[in-house]
Amino acid sequence: MILNSAVSTGFTFTAGWEQYIMMAVYFLILILIGYYAYKQSTSNLNEYMLGGRNIGPWVTALSAGASDMSGWMLMGLPGSMYSVGLSSIWIAIGLTIGAYVNYWVVAPRLRVYSEVSKDSITLPDFFENRFRDNRHILKIVSGLVIVIFFAVYTASGMVSGGKLFESAFNLPYHWGLFVTAGVVVVYTFFGGYLAVSLTDFFQGTIMFIAIVLIPIVTWLNLTGQGVEPFVRIEELGALADINYLSFISGVSIVTILSNLAWGFGYFGQPHIIVRFMSIRSHKLIPQARRIGIIWMSIALVGACLTGLLGIAFTDTTRHAVADPETILILMSQVLFHPLIGGFFLAAILAAIMSTISSQLLVTSSSLVQDFYRMIRTKVIGKETKSDEELDKQFVLMGRLSVILVAIVAIIIAWDDESVILNIVANAWAGFGAAFGPLVVLSLHWKGMTRSGAVAAILGGAGTVVIWIAAGGFGTGLYEIIPGVIVSTLAAVIVSKMTQGEGITQEIEAEFDETTRILKEEK
Repeated sequence: MILNSAVSTGFTFTAGWEQYIMMAVYFLILILIGYYAYKQSTSNLNEYMLGGRNIGPWVTALSAGASDMSGWMLMGLPGSMYSVGLSSIWIAIGLTIGAYVNYWVVAPRLRVYSEVSKDSITLPDFFENRFRDNRHILKIVSGLVIVIFFAVYTASGMVSGGKLFESAFNLPYHWGLFVTAGVVVVYTFFGGYLAVSLTDFFQGTIMFIAIVLIPIVTWLNLTGQGVEPFVRIEELGALADINYLSFISGVSIVTILSNLAWGFGYFGQPHIIVRFMSIRSHKLIPQARRIGIIWMSIALVGACLTGLLGIAFTDTTRHAVADPETILILMSQVLFHPLIGGFFLAAILAAIMSTISSQLLVTSSSLVQDFYRMIRTKVIGKETKSDEELDKQFVLMGRLSVILVAIVAIIIAWDDESVILNIVANAWAGFGAAFGPLVVLSLHWKGMTRSGAVAAILGGAGTVVIWIAAGGFGTGLYEIIPGVIVSTLAAVIVSKMTQGEGITQEIEAEFDETTRILKEEK
């Protein structure tokens, strides 16, 4: 998700053969899943990019959660909890609320509408078809936003993988980059969306097991030594003049609002909402919602407890932690057998890889569907090849685009001192502000126009960029808040001013058809 945390070298250990075996088994499973997905047929672009819209609720929910949370859940949140305590929980609360609302407001209608509207398979594709943008302005603008932001977003995952291998296995940072990128590219290249979704399901399961087991075993370890964890945490907080068990200690109203506002980002994240477009039927959305929110809630609670219990654990065991974000690595390697410790290292890598693969696929789909296909049609004009030949060509270009984006991400991540977490947070805000209001309004407001959609993207993304450049104008307010406000106002005002602009009977018919399908099949 956001804050795709790079692993620092605050805690190091010497990996044994057990860790290498577990990591090798993990990589082998991912590649086998990619091969399985390849054999299931990825001969046309719909199958390669959306799995043929035939993904079940369990895979939909866990793949959305895994591609969303990433290294932030296993490192960023526990590290923040370890540093300041419960006052860092507000982002987790905002994200949980945002994800839940997203399942209600966006998921079912987008699943139906994207298929009704000329079987759209990417978000820019849907925007163009929804507003009948024959000049391709929406596709170009939204495609550029996706490609630019996701190139950096993907690079942050590469950094995470490189530093994980550097700190855990003493491999050179750049070797870690290539190993991480290589495995992800292999299963994404061959298996496409189905491979990404199945591997995300597998990785989401690993992440869940790790984040549940670690706090439980830590609690049992501490109480077995006669330590009352929360009593000790409170005592240590008093010594450090930090109230670790307070939700509001040391944070302002602006900070709480900014952290809660992360939830707004869900409505505009292409790699998350594409999951809704690929599910077998909108009638499976409620089941996916229950699975996804339960997974997310338990996992976030586990991450919070890991950080909090880490305070008492390091005090009891006298382990030094130079970087709070390594607290889960320390606990997993100290408390468990090396084979299990290797499994948990694989869980951290799973968190990283699940997001990279989703970002690679969404970016490559945008390059092919939103640029290559459009340019090819404009240059060549009338197609002379059969539909089957064209599909094979587009799938090949999609696979080559995966490699291209991975190479660009490696170049961006090449500096082993790379710290791009703030850029990742900005990308989350950029997507949320540029696409969030547009997605919601285009799905639920028939009167929205093409010009209003363009204004929403430019207004949201522009406000985020200006807010960042101006240092938040000294307010400390997260840029997604003004970005969403400006984007929404721009969409509504410009749409009202251009009501005569191409709201055709065809557009109204698709909108009404979507509403009818949802009502009839409830």
